[in-house]
Amino acid sequence: SLGAQHLPVYALPRMDTFLRNNGPWSQLVSLGNIDLRPAAPDLPISPSPRLQVTPLLVPHRDEFSETVAWQVKGPEKTLLYLPDIDKWDRWERDIRALIRTVDYAFLDATFFDGDELPNRDMAEIPHPFVVESLALFEGLPAEERAKIIFTHFNHSNPLLQAGSAARVRVEAAGMHVAAEGMVLGL
Repeated sequence: SLGAQHLPVYALPRMDTFLRNNGPWSQLVSLGNIDLRPAAPDLPISPSPRLQVTPLLVPHRDEFSETVAWQVKGPEKTLLYLPDIDKWDRWERDIRALIRTVDYAFLDATFFDGDELPNRDMAEIPHPFVVESLALFEGLPAEERAKIIFTHFNHSNPLLQAGSAARVRVEAAGMHVAAEGMVLGL
């Protein structure tokens, strides 16, 4: 926050406490770089007249704070930003139903499959594998699958490689891979 003054930061209760009480982030609060503002699950926030954001609690390793997805509503389009979740079936919401309500769905693609990290118990770092997501979403109509943009990649994820078999598989399924510099209008 180089020189930022009173930048509004919306945080759920545990994140608010974490930012206030743990350095170096606490300095952002004490020096007035950020102004913490309360947020609550499923309650829309209007940071500007043309933008509404709603935090949605998601199951994930909550060691330090809550983990949320964000529903973002612009003047013309909506998006879901959900880069971190344990597994789709551990969430009380149906991700397929949620995809139907937005124009873009940025979804957790940390790992393509369970073979990416040899000698690691993947149950200790839970995320929905992209191959699981592909199977879950294959029954969606093409226009719904086209909304899906995979994001939040571990360095081992073959989706990072243009032309990889993994990327070809995602694109053949009618879904997308987030790219640096990607711009989508809301």
